[in-house]
Amino acid sequence: MSDRKDIHNSDVPVLCRSCEARHKGICGALEPTELTELARHTHVSRFETGRELIGEGTPVETYGNMMRGVVKLTKGLEDGRRQVVGLQFAPDFVGRLFAEESQVTAEAASDVDLCRVPKAALEKLIADNPGLERRLLLQTLRELDEARDWMMTLGQKTAAEKVASFLHLIATHIDPSARGEGRAAAFDLPLSRADIADFLGLTIETVSRQMTQLRKDRVIEIQNYRHIVVADLRRLLARCG
Repeated sequence: MSDRKDIHNSDVPVLCRSCEARHKGICGALEPTELTELARHTHVSRFETGRELIGEGTPVETYGNMMRGVVKLTKGLEDGRRQVVGLQFAPDFVGRLFAEESQVTAEAASDVDLCRVPKAALEKLIADNPGLERRLLLQTLRELDEARDWMMTLGQKTAAEKVASFLHLIATHIDPSARGEGRAAAFDLPLSRADIADFLGLTIETVSRQMTQLRKDRVIEIQNYRHIVVADLRRLLARCG
């Protein structure tokens, strides 16, 4: 039997009962009493598209657990240029544990709901809870594995394969149920064409050309410029190299 607590379980704090992200995020390692203690310090913040969650080089005062949406991570050069270095999805953990200042800028790529907790409160809970520490370590290692996979995409794949890989990444992270064989997916692109090009190391024209080709081949449909429909993710996956 699963040890997952029902979202209506009266032992779970009201703030947490309707949050499906907690079961797969860091809160999944906590017992109801620990959730209650954590909930005393947390609050949910909504960030509209384009709003900054934390800036590069600014002090880390809170951490966050993503409940909904997509966060874009960027790093800047001294001349003002910026590079998209990663994307985060629910239930990812936002913030660098034990860091004094942020090494990246985190910006809402779509509307984002973030459950925020003060740095000191969470670090104290981690010190008292090996299960939570292990959950965070596993999540960090997963993100490291994904970063290495993406390095392979950027370094070895063709432009067509890069664009297909990006679309597959978004589809399967925004809707994890779409990962099943033969599933369909529909989503709004969380990045502009310029950001996608930046993320993939391509030009805007190349990104647009490759997406047009996927549309012509009926691998995807494009509605209202940013809404993507994938009838069969297997066909998109086959284009990922």
